[in-house]
Amino acid sequence: MKKAIFPGSFDPFTRGHADIVGRGLRLFDHITIAVGYNGQKQGWIPVEERVRALRELYRDEPRISVEAYNGLTVDYARQRDIHFILRGLRTHKDYEYELGMADVNRQLDADIETVVLFTEADLANISSSVVRELAHFGHDIRPWLPENLTYSLEIEN
Repeated sequence: MKKAIFPGSFDPFTRGHADIVGRGLRLFDHITIAVGYNGQKQGWIPVEERVRALRELYRDEPRISVEAYNGLTVDYARQRDIHFILRGLRTHKDYEYELGMADVNRQLDADIETVVLFTEADLANISSSVVRELAHFGHDIRPWLPENLTYSLEIEN
């Protein structure tokens, strides 16, 4: 069975993220969406709420699981016997960052490979930080989120 981990803060999970997961299912038998705790970032949506909402979003897809994790992604993958890290690229800046991370991960564990999918052109402008900024200024963020993604708490603008 080919398993992948799709790591990120997903604060919030966007249509771009959902696209990478959906296309990733063509390559992998199982994808774990791993919601990372990032001590350097203060979350907009609590991690527990992100995990709950994603589990609900993918409740009818047995090939997807959702977990929270802390620490290095490569260590998390190794602990779960997952050999692929799935990532999405939107811009050349993403490429430079992901290339560096893939190189470090390969040095830490040569058995774990990073697989990159390019974001669909119409979704390339969507990022969690842009969605948060839109919400901050009172805009409706639903067009940038997966249609059935719901959070049980009210996200403050």
